[in-house]
Amino acid sequence: MATSATTTTTTKAPPTRKESQGLLLDRYEVGKLLGHGTFAKVYLARNIKTNESVAIKVIDKEKILKTGLMAHIKREISILRRLRHPNIVQLFEVMATKSKIFFVMEYVKGGELFNKVAKGRLKEEIARKYFQLLISAVGFCHARGVYHRDLKPENILLDENGDLKVSDFGLSAISEQIKQDGLFHTFCGTPAYVAPEVLARKGYDAAKVDIWSCGVILFVLMAGYLPFHDQNVMAMYKKIYKGEFRCPRWFSPELIRLLTRLLDANPETRMTIPEIMNNRWFKKGFKDVKFYFEDDRLCSVQDDGVDSCSEQSLSESDSEEESRRRLTSLPRPASLNAFDIISFSPGLDLSGLFEEGGEGARFVSGAPVSNIISKLEEIAKVVSFTVRKKDCRVSLEGSREGVKGPLTIAAEIFELTPSLRMVEVKKKGGDRGEYEEFCKQELKPGLQNLMLEESVETSHLPSDTE
Repeated sequence: MATSATTTTTTKAPPTRKESQGLLLDRYEVGKLLGHGTFAKVYLARNIKTNESVAIKVIDKEKILKTGLMAHIKREISILRRLRHPNIVQLFEVMATKSKIFFVMEYVKGGELFNKVAKGRLKEEIARKYFQLLISAVGFCHARGVYHRDLKPENILLDENGDLKVSDFGLSAISEQIKQDGLFHTFCGTPAYVAPEVLARKGYDAAKVDIWSCGVILFVLMAGYLPFHDQNVMAMYKKIYKGEFRCPRWFSPELIRLLTRLLDANPETRMTIPEIMNNRWFKKGFKDVKFYFEDDRLCSVQDDGVDSCSEQSLSESDSEEESRRRLTSLPRPASLNAFDIISFSPGLDLSGLFEEGGEGARFVSGAPVSNIISKLEEIAKVVSFTVRKKDCRVSLEGSREGVKGPLTIAAEIFELTPSLRMVEVKKKGGDRGEYEEFCKQELKPGLQNLMLEESVETSHLPSDTE
């Protein structure tokens, strides 16, 4: 059974007796009901292998087939696979029986942001932090052609650390759905958070619709009530359509200016994500979210350059690999024994040991570790990459947002002999094509001198190196 969100596992067998007793497909122990809707119920569950808590969304196949929503469900799966971000609820895997579809998702313990706001308005620094995380997540979605279209505090969850997680992409749209006029035409969203152009029913830019909703959310966080509200829904729609709202006296002038731009009834002049992220009020204390996925685990990059990986989906083999990685993180290059070297190469043929392959490349050099690191820093400087160093590991991080996030490359130095090093380069995040282009255009030419040093060093090695 797959453990990642990239694989859908289907079995034609009906729900087993074990499933009805709380054990789902021999993998998850199903617990209490967390919530339910027209077509689905969400349960708390435990992965019996890893002991981690997950949320399982159980969808009734018969109901969605009768209502013609199967394409809608498939689209939601497609969307969630695109969106792997620290501030978006993660889909781990999708399973199915004859009568049910199961979304196994990240369990977020802190509940809805709505519950926090229901107790009263938040302090400005807390509201700002939530808004910053929300914009980071929404900007990530938009860069991948995904638009939420139903952003509201009820669809935003908080984890045990107080970090925000956007959820419920059931009404999301993807760029492939845009009509010939370049706009979306589906009327959707929650009345109090819906943008005026959606009410006009003349087509809309879904990115601008999400920004409007983010503006309403920011107002609610800071005020404790909605900017557009009326007991009569039509009267409320009129206020939204005209963009009529008043800010309370405790709002700072900077915040009022920001909200005026976010809740601009004209989508053409409404703020964009880059403009928001460059706003003075927004930028206070803002820390850009840097992350990557390695072995299907979310890893964040801290300010001190240390990588921190979540413990989710760690199998026994993952744990062994993590232990090995920690052991090799020494101030001097980690030594490789014969078994390590063999494990790096395909089969027992060592001829391809130092060649590129897949998403990694290796080479040997007689150059000192400091020279290798300096060369990597030099290459990074040419292409404006950020460099993070920890012992004999170097991380090169691009700033440009690609389809799959910024390109992130890891280089780790190992010791073959006291005077010979091996450098292993891997893609940690970003697009594979962009990575291969970087290796071809920048990395390989830049490391040519070190490769030459390697050839001088290896010329002194005995021929029988078996």
